[in-house]
Amino acid sequence: MARPPKKLVSSPGEPQTQVGTQLNPAMTASAMARRSGGVNQAAAGRSTGLGLDSEGVRRSMVERLRASGPLDAKVLDAVAAVPRHLFVDAALVTQAYEDTSLPIGHGQTISKPSVVTRMIGVLMDGVTARAGGHLGKVLEVGTGCGYQAAVLCQLSRHVVSVERIKGLHDKARDLVAPLRMDHLRLVYGDGMLGHPPNAPYDSIIAAACGSDVPEAWLEQLAVGGRLISPVLDAANKQRLVVIDRLEAGGFQRTEYEAVQFVPLKSGSI
Repeated sequence: MARPPKKLVSSPGEPQTQVGTQLNPAMTASAMARRSGGVNQAAAGRSTGLGLDSEGVRRSMVERLRASGPLDAKVLDAVAAVPRHLFVDAALVTQAYEDTSLPIGHGQTISKPSVVTRMIGVLMDGVTARAGGHLGKVLEVGTGCGYQAAVLCQLSRHVVSVERIKGLHDKARDLVAPLRMDHLRLVYGDGMLGHPPNAPYDSIIAAACGSDVPEAWLEQLAVGGRLISPVLDAANKQRLVVIDRLEAGGFQRTEYEAVQFVPLKSGSI
């Protein structure tokens, strides 16, 4: 796996395929949420047992997340807008709004809501996101079931999400279709290569852990952009790593808390 370029400044961290129309770059974050994530309530209530009461359950989950510590309010609103129960298997639907990761098949999981909120919140604190009030154009590596991509759509102009497992790519495509997110593109392919046709990206987020950040991701990160990914540290433990591409040139790398993700793998299956 490729290493970051030498021009990398380290700084201490905190304690431990479907192509839609792009949105107007001037569109506000709240307008994005209305466009993409004013989620179809009929879809939100389909055959899960939670029915249309799911909005109240989601709000309760968000309030628990809010009480757990300082989190970005826009990100919490985005999480509240997406019906997580649509993205989990029927047998696990009663756990959909617990703060836990759940299996989605093919040896993969849907991330805990607190981890999704944390990682996207860190992206929202990047230079470009702070200036624009949204994540701009996003690359997600590891679509999984599509849940995090749906949350990202509430906060972005355009989301490209890459999945290497064909079965999961197809599953995510079917799950997000009823939500009518016309600025989400799902791509089947090798996420370690990023997705050059839509580069550069203002924000990059990965849902799998490798020994380091692939150089392809760094090359596709826009100046002023921010990348967040789990990475193995010197002790072979997973930690969140944030890389900012500096206006003055080079990259700045910051390490955050310990996490647990599935391994990052190359190729597609």
